[in-house]
Amino acid sequence: MSVNFEDWVAICETKARYCRLMDTKDWAGWADCFTEDLVLDSTPAGGYRVDGRDEAISRVRGSIDQAKTAHQVHNPEIVFDADGAAAEVIWAMNDRVQMASDKQNETYGGHTGYGNYHERYVKCADGKWRIKASRLSYLHFDVHAPG
Repeated sequence: MSVNFEDWVAICETKARYCRLMDTKDWAGWADCFTEDLVLDSTPAGGYRVDGRDEAISRVRGSIDQAKTAHQVHNPEIVFDADGAAAEVIWAMNDRVQMASDKQNETYGGHTGYGNYHERYVKCADGKWRIKASRLSYLHFDVHAPG
């Protein structure tokens, strides 16, 4: 299959919005980056697995709504399905999280992580590419002291 460059760019733009909207805490906009049946899995990074977009938004928002965050993704590896309606994508990523004071404890104030997102994207009926499944793993994780 030949790659449709417009779809390749649209997937990249979806992930760019994902980072910006999460970091600016635009939860309605962030929700639109996902399908309703999203599977969000951060267990390889020490987190949790959540099934369903609404539950995923609720869990992430409950954790970082008041945190200062910066997410960046780089170097997408995009492999489209034969029909061009879905794709597997791996992103190099890094995130910086400074937790709100009420979410910190005696040893954890936040982190800087480096790793990968492994994701499944689908082209939806409205023409938008959305994330159907996302799995986060870290290669390096620095914990920051509270404060």
